[in-house]
Amino acid sequence: MKISRILPAALLGMALLGMLAAAGIYFYVLPQLPATDTLRDVRFQVPLRIYSADERLIAEFGEKRRIPVKYENLPPRLVQAFLAAEDDRFFEHPGVDYQGLIRAALQLIRTGRKTQGGSTITMQVARNFFLSREKTYLRKLTEILLALKIERELSKEQILELYLNKIYLGQRAYGVAAAARIYYGTDLDGLTLAQMAMIAGLPKAPSRDNPVSNPERARTRRDYVLRRMRELDYI
Repeated sequence: MKISRILPAALLGMALLGMLAAAGIYFYVLPQLPATDTLRDVRFQVPLRIYSADERLIAEFGEKRRIPVKYENLPPRLVQAFLAAEDDRFFEHPGVDYQGLIRAALQLIRTGRKTQGGSTITMQVARNFFLSREKTYLRKLTEILLALKIERELSKEQILELYLNKIYLGQRAYGVAAAARIYYGTDLDGLTLAQMAMIAGLPKAPSRDNPVSNPERARTRRDYVLRRMRELDYI
């Protein structure tokens, strides 16, 4: 039998086996996914705060610094800064950016290095609320399926609100309002565009590359976010 006939048949067989394996894993993981409707009523952990009689903050106790904020109270430019930094197609994809996943897969094949390009904001919400930090292909599949499930359960605005209140941004700051207070001593409405871009650049390496630990790297990341905002016509 000619090789020209054997090769297509072998490739087809391998493709079918791959599809069967993927389907098996899918139906194994699907029933084990946690209920995502719990995200509708999240109660964020906040520190104990002690105020004076004239409502001045005297002391704050707790490992995590967090000031929960509603989506409608988030500055639009801050939201755009995070979209530019983390997921510029957030309002277009169904929770999984298949274009980004393909780019990340091709990068892995070409260079052997993993990139973060395939991880959407919704996938980060799935990871931060439900999953461990282990890095396995099964956990990644679970993250993808959870993201799709979350998008069916919540609006894009609800997902962004969860993300921007949950995410760790260095110096014990959890969420954007706490980051604004810790890094710049102001509330969200008092942030400049450059400060918003600085905060939006933190999720990649919040402990290592924040303005306190490494100002130079933080500024480099801030400048990248501003360039992306310009490319996307946000500014």
